[in-house]
Amino acid sequence: MAKRDYYDVLGVSKTAAPDEIKKAYRKIAIQYHPDKNPDDPTAEDKFKEAAEAYEVLSNTEKRQRYDRFGHQGVNGGGGPGGMSMDDIFSQFSDIFGEGGSPFDAFFGGGGRGSRRKKGSNLRIKLKLTLEEIAHGTEKKIKVNRLVTAEGVTFKTCPTCQGTGQVRKVVNTMLGQMVSATTCSTCHGGGQVIDSRPPGVDNSGLEPREELLTIKIPAGVSDGMQLSMSGKGNMAPGGGVPGDLLILIEEIEDKVLKRDGNHVVYDLFVSFVDAALGTSMEVPTIDGKVRIKIDPGTQSGKILRLKGKGIRDLNGYGRGDQLIHVNVWTPQQLTREETEILEKLRDAPNFNPTPDASDKGFFERMKEFFNG
Repeated sequence: MAKRDYYDVLGVSKTAAPDEIKKAYRKIAIQYHPDKNPDDPTAEDKFKEAAEAYEVLSNTEKRQRYDRFGHQGVNGGGGPGGMSMDDIFSQFSDIFGEGGSPFDAFFGGGGRGSRRKKGSNLRIKLKLTLEEIAHGTEKKIKVNRLVTAEGVTFKTCPTCQGTGQVRKVVNTMLGQMVSATTCSTCHGGGQVIDSRPPGVDNSGLEPREELLTIKIPAGVSDGMQLSMSGKGNMAPGGGVPGDLLILIEEIEDKVLKRDGNHVVYDLFVSFVDAALGTSMEVPTIDGKVRIKIDPGTQSGKILRLKGKGIRDLNGYGRGDQLIHVNVWTPQQLTREETEILEKLRDAPNFNPTPDASDKGFFERMKEFFNG
């Protein structure tokens, strides 16, 4: 099922200010919170959908990529989309404060349990050629990440009993108010190390080099950031792994230039070929093709090869290849070449700026060079 537009999910316009986006998300989060709607199976889906929309639109960089490339610009095909409930409740501190949810603050929580600590993200740069960008590619890379060391075992945190939070009840005139803070023993993970082998520190993590396969969709662009969920550093205490963030760097092609989803090529032809017409081979991202240069082609004309450009990231077909024709004028001539051109210039009825429809001119050119 196709994802809905994030602006529609939150009910805001594409020009909405950050405060407006935050306010809209807060309203939806309260309305569809699973603890408030235990008998509505669709509430949690709407709750997650709103959280995913806010996670993108509240981030300036991600919002810009989404506005330009749509859902592929922020998901990138690097793994399953969507957010886990742990991710959602970890983002709640930005909206509702340390408690993580309005229901934690006023109702003592709703059985959501631990806000599991998340490991740190890893960032890498990946250089791609124009051909790889045009067709998509698969890369194998080595990544050094923190993982749980072999032999490490965990147990439930004795301080928070595995919830990751320490709650405090305060009696007020309005009744009991419950506040929650992150457990200082397990740092929100809900677990602590039970045993560890020699040489492993208190985090239970150790660096390890792993070989990962990254699938790059066709149509990515320079500066775009893709992500692989769960391929970052692991968290202490068996928390949620971070993500691997992949920054795309486009290697400039020496022959073909990119213009959005179009590919641009500068073709240089002699003035004789431009006047008489010819056929020439030109490079494309799919290999060489032969094109026709019509008689009388002017410098600056743009020829178009339909569908020879780059695939659209969102699946809307392919761009074109645009061929910019440049009529080349020789800068150094032999004596014989100079004499030939002088004879042509002095020929009867020769017009140095002929109308392109003057077929007689091209016939005279052919007779001159052939005879």
